[in-house]
Amino acid sequence: MISIVLTLSFWGCVPSKPLDEVEILPSERLINKLEANRRKIRNFEGVGVLKIESEQYNNSANFRVVMQKPDSIYLTILGPFGIELAHALVTNDNYIFYDALENTAYTGEVNDDILKNIFKINLSFSDLLDAFVGSVNLTKNLYKQPDYYEVVYDKYVLTYIDSINGMTTTYKVDIRELSITDYQLISNDGSVNIKGKYSSFELLDNVAVPFTIEIENKLADQKLSIDYRNIVANQRDVYIDFILPKDATIISW
Repeated sequence: MISIVLTLSFWGCVPSKPLDEVEILPSERLINKLEANRRKIRNFEGVGVLKIESEQYNNSANFRVVMQKPDSIYLTILGPFGIELAHALVTNDNYIFYDALENTAYTGEVNDDILKNIFKINLSFSDLLDAFVGSVNLTKNLYKQPDYYEVVYDKYVLTYIDSINGMTTTYKVDIRELSITDYQLISNDGSVNIKGKYSSFELLDNVAVPFTIEIENKLADQKLSIDYRNIVANQRDVYIDFILPKDATIISW
């Protein structure tokens, strides 16, 4: 019995060897697969906790997000007992922000300042869509070889150097799940400008989707953290159903 226990304990401490079990992909095939997986998510609904940390704003709240790619995102902020406090419906061109407590809606055209005021972080509309799903847009790298490409134990590591803008981007990709777990945007002086970390993956429609997401904009001193309790993707019954109350005050902004 002692021998069996020791044997089991020994094998329990030995890490898995994914390199012996999966095919190691060349960089062009890896990028194509990653981008194809990102594009597979056509609609998305998630419920969890959203936290924003910055100099101007530091708070967390329960939330629900619904997205229809590529042109709409609907966010609901929830208070105690699931009370709806605010709604934001944002498209490529327009937005509606509804303050449920004041029964007041603000509408207008979308720009970077509006997105920052609603979501409290400096991200473009397309980056917001990717941030809430926990994906990274690799379109610009589809036909570009990485400057460095290596396998470090259970991760692919891809490095792209932009000598014109003085920036280096590094991605770490889980070999088994073909999911980006970390990425960094680094300037020539070695300082990290943007940092992303993704974990707690589950397969949804054969795509590894993270339930824990952290995106940090170090230049702006901002951090977005998302912990999902539940996610569904590519379902027929995922749709945006927001309708303003008839008695709401509407202000064009």
